[in-house]
Amino acid sequence: MSVESRTGRTRFAVRHRGRPPRIRGRVAGRLDGPPAATDVRVMTPRTIVFDLDGTLIDSLGLILASYRHTMETHRGRRLPDELWVRGMGTPLAVQMRGFAEDAAEAEAMVRTYEEHNLANHDRLVRPYPGVRDAVVSLRGLGLTLAIATSKRARATRMGLRRCEFPEDWFAGIVTANDVGRPKPDPEPVRLALERAGESDPGRAVYVGDSVHDMQAGRAAGVTTVAVLWGPNSRETLAAAGPDVWVEAPGELAEALGLRAG
Repeated sequence: MSVESRTGRTRFAVRHRGRPPRIRGRVAGRLDGPPAATDVRVMTPRTIVFDLDGTLIDSLGLILASYRHTMETHRGRRLPDELWVRGMGTPLAVQMRGFAEDAAEAEAMVRTYEEHNLANHDRLVRPYPGVRDAVVSLRGLGLTLAIATSKRARATRMGLRRCEFPEDWFAGIVTANDVGRPKPDPEPVRLALERAGESDPGRAVYVGDSVHDMQAGRAAGVTTVAVLWGPNSRETLAAAGPDVWVEAPGELAEALGLRAG
């Protein structure tokens, strides 16, 4: 099984022959240039930290509906969706500051967004096909799982419940309520590792769908995995230089050297 780099070339191949596999590959270079010659060898991961929105659950419809409602309420018109998508992966309060005239208005806009979001949550949030099965497979392989999300705690619990992810599947769940420095700072990922009992970042990966996820994971010293079933394109994510690309949920375990091939 092979995974492509940003250049479309083979980034690494994983083989398993009765011993703990390693991810072997090359650090990808610029989008329009060849891969760098530096080899990357990562021990088989034992802890996998997931982002939530755009990675474990499909909440894009809800997020954009709440954003549009908030802009119509406070600005009297809709603004382009791409302005909001660009900041996804950071906490709601941080994103809203870019649309508000002052701190008081930002707080009011957050309240409007959250009221709409919670009222429409279960109607608009959907599971991604195959993601739950992929998580079940990882649990079956003995991996420790955790979550590091910029979502607040209540909405995180609602999203997990809506998509049938029991909270006890995850050894650590870190939300926006738990950190002072959100993504792209590494604090959420590091705290998730701590709660999961993982002391070696070299044995952990962070799976996400945004540039902020990749930046946080890299700063935390873990292997970064960019998934392409979320709202961001390969071209957008390539700017953050993820270590691993995964196009479909069923490919995740093998991409990390966790399945015989």
